[in-house]
Amino acid sequence: MELNKILSVSLILFSVIDILGSIPVIIDVKKKSGGSLQSSKTTFVAGLIMFSFLFLGENILHLLGLDIASFAVAGGLVIFFLGLEMVLGIHIFRGEIESKSSAIVPLAFPIIAGAGTMTTIISLRAEYDMLVVCIGILVNLLLIYVVLRASNWIEEKLGKSGADVLRKVFGVVLLAIAIKLIKTNLLK
Repeated sequence: MELNKILSVSLILFSVIDILGSIPVIIDVKKKSGGSLQSSKTTFVAGLIMFSFLFLGENILHLLGLDIASFAVAGGLVIFFLGLEMVLGIHIFRGEIESKSSAIVPLAFPIIAGAGTMTTIISLRAEYDMLVVCIGILVNLLLIYVVLRASNWIEEKLGKSGADVLRKVFGVVLLAIAIKLIKTNLLK
């Protein structure tokens, strides 16, 4: 097993997951859930989703009569509504976020382990050894955990106005990612 392959898989996943770009969403979800964020639970659920999809993803989608493109469009719609929420200051995911259980929706899924991540994992599985992909996922889970744990510190450094500006900017970025996911996969 080559270190270069592990590094490549890790960097590809890191860029797709974009945990650093998700900081405004993390801060927003943390505020809506009463100021607490369960970093361990969020990381665990995201990891469970990623590893499940690595080993069973294509089979589950085929069993349900779905293809990867349809799954990507559905994930794109969820990301689109998250982006709208951030840009417009509306609350679409009110029920899930205010329940103090923000580990699953929207953080673990679809922000961390969304359609883009799952599609990428299937692509990486076709190109690299299973062990290399597993190590790449583990490296990213460690980075996700560190960012989630440091969210209070990051929020403190940004301040309220910095967090608000970042939230609006990344809301537009999420909208663009969603539109690209939908556009790319809609007619496949």
